[in-house]
Amino acid sequence: MMDILSDRTYRHLFLAQVVALLGTGLATVALGLLAYDLAGDGAAMVLGTVFTIKMVAYVGIAPVAGAFADRVNRRRLLVALDLVRAAVALPFVTEVWQVYVLIFLLQSASAAFTPTFQATIPDVLPDEARYTRALSLSRLAYDLENIISPTLAALLLAMMSYNTLFLGTVAGFAASALLVVSVILPSPQAAEPRGIYDRTTRGMRIYLATPRLRGLLALNLAVSATGAMVLVNSVVLVRGLLGLPESALAWTMFAFGTGSMAAALLLPRLLDRLPDRPVMLSGAFLMILSLLGLAGSIAASDLHWGALLLAWLIAGFGYSAVLTPAGRLLKRSAHAEDRPAVFAAQFALSHACWLVTYPLSGWLMTQLGAIPALVTLAALAGIGIMVCLLLWPSGTAGEIEHTHDDLPLDHPHLRDHGVTGHKHEVIIDDLHRSWPMRS
Repeated sequence: MMDILSDRTYRHLFLAQVVALLGTGLATVALGLLAYDLAGDGAAMVLGTVFTIKMVAYVGIAPVAGAFADRVNRRRLLVALDLVRAAVALPFVTEVWQVYVLIFLLQSASAAFTPTFQATIPDVLPDEARYTRALSLSRLAYDLENIISPTLAALLLAMMSYNTLFLGTVAGFAASALLVVSVILPSPQAAEPRGIYDRTTRGMRIYLATPRLRGLLALNLAVSATGAMVLVNSVVLVRGLLGLPESALAWTMFAFGTGSMAAALLLPRLLDRLPDRPVMLSGAFLMILSLLGLAGSIAASDLHWGALLLAWLIAGFGYSAVLTPAGRLLKRSAHAEDRPAVFAAQFALSHACWLVTYPLSGWLMTQLGAIPALVTLAALAGIGIMVCLLLWPSGTAGEIEHTHDDLPLDHPHLRDHGVTGHKHEVIIDDLHRSWPMRS
């Protein structure tokens, strides 16, 4: 997997991702402490509002940013967005409303940066096998950030105030900008001029017209249901129900991250042999199994830490098995000039799922308890799998025979592929506005 780091452009982009993630992780810890300073016992409400603002920015800004990503130089855009994130991460705030404004600006910049960055990688690594390994390496970076950032924050807080963590965030984004500016990035030529509405909705229209991406959206629901249970309720399970110390919470999250990293390491070879669809569906089934298994264990003999660790390990494996191949589906489903818009659509739609499951998970745990929360979220994940099977049938991959009754007989596409009927792999574009049915 590490051999892809021999590519200088990708190596610099990967390092930019890593340092930006570390900076973001430090900001997460610092933000919690800042919220407590400003709001005291109301800190939980402040943080809840912050996470809601984050999701709203992701859902609302990403499609608009994706619509214009092919109109500007990608390197300049990424560097500018890094500098914006560095500027608004400075801790010069004294009121809660100022925190809300800065979070909206920070996350809006991230909503534009992340899909543009993700859409650049397949242009840097066009070979699918190398791109698959890049996706796994990216997944590892996200998982390691969840482990390293809190540890680094704890070490820094032992020596200095939490305001210094914000400076670490600024340094991370600045380093990311320097790494991006140090390489030449491909910027595919934009397609013919389009109206603002057409550009803004194009990614969504391509996404929702492509069966494998509609299936991915359904699996995003399964991922967010499981992930919300882990991220929102682990602290209640470990500190409240088990009465264990803070270090036990860290080890519990470590178990989830370990499962995710294990999957990321195994997936490149597995995806060389198996199609994406069965691998992703198997990962979704594993997540449901982990939630229902933990619910059964609690019902049988109360909650045990070992059972929780095992459940989160399995959930992490399934989580990564669904998310890692997603980039391959997006790459195959759009032409190069449309990729930023399609990646932005995935970014927005997946976070729309989280916008539902985050509050639902917390409400279920607070009002009904652990077993109803686990079972309900497992059922929601199960609905995601059933919808995926319905929207992403097994026969949609490969070449599909179809006709073009809407094109003149002398159209170049018909001259190249055949007038009465032809077959090729389909990508939704101006010539293929809907998915053809197999005969």
